[in-house]
Amino acid sequence: MKLQPADTGPQAFLNALSAAQQTQLFALGAQPRHTPPAGWLPWLCDDMPLGWLSGERASWLAQQLPDCSLLPDALVWHATHAESSLRSEQLQSALMAARDQGLLTGWRNERFSFWHTDCSAADPQRPALFNVERSGFRWLGMLSHAVHVNGFTADGWLWCGRRALNKATDPGMLDNVTAGGLPSGETAQTCLQRELAEEAGLFHLEGHRLQDAGVVRTARLEPQGWHDEAVQVYNLTFGNNFAPVNQDGEVAEFVCLNPQQVLDKMQGGEFTVDAVQTLIQGLRVTGLRYCA
Repeated sequence: MKLQPADTGPQAFLNALSAAQQTQLFALGAQPRHTPPAGWLPWLCDDMPLGWLSGERASWLAQQLPDCSLLPDALVWHATHAESSLRSEQLQSALMAARDQGLLTGWRNERFSFWHTDCSAADPQRPALFNVERSGFRWLGMLSHAVHVNGFTADGWLWCGRRALNKATDPGMLDNVTAGGLPSGETAQTCLQRELAEEAGLFHLEGHRLQDAGVVRTARLEPQGWHDEAVQVYNLTFGNNFAPVNQDGEVAEFVCLNPQQVLDKMQGGEFTVDAVQTLIQGLRVTGLRYCA
């Protein structure tokens, strides 16, 4: 028998909170996108916006990229005429130089795709403007894509992963049960399946309930630079008393929290910002279609 959204998972989570507590929770996601700091410059590929840079970083990049002009109000890379592969390698070379000079840390040796600043939904079938090292996206303030999963028990508790202490970003913080960036060449669905297997030890969805919860766009200043990300959100209600088990070393532990504990820890700053936004996005669409 098909489980009904009103009876299980995310709806059960909401039902366990009072109206006042729900208001407090949703207030945590009131401003997912911030404004870049004063004095930061937009950078563009001719007239296409790419991201946001500090003045110092814009000056550095202007010296590294061919056909790049630093103007009083913007950094402009004259490269729309070039092939995607050439743009990719030119920008990748600049990022490698930043890494070698100690300016760019957390190198992952994995590429992300950039389509457009308005491209909230990743589209691997559409040619990317370029594909470059993922750690360079925050460093250059460019839009990246990710897949995050809210993992619920049937009675509305939430499985959360604690990020390993050696993670380049947000070490030791509580996160979604699965959270991963979208590498070049992957779809959201293949990324979802891979991350669930690697991070949570879930190798198939049979017996579980998956809900497409849409996309939430977040943007804010981080130590590495300007973080701009479109997160594809899924709600996953585990069946068969499943408990996640990490496979790749990126999760220090999993904890299962009741809704009140989740709210308390989110208000206390123990969760990553994106995990908070992901949960709130998932709860906003509770009761919509299931996709598995």
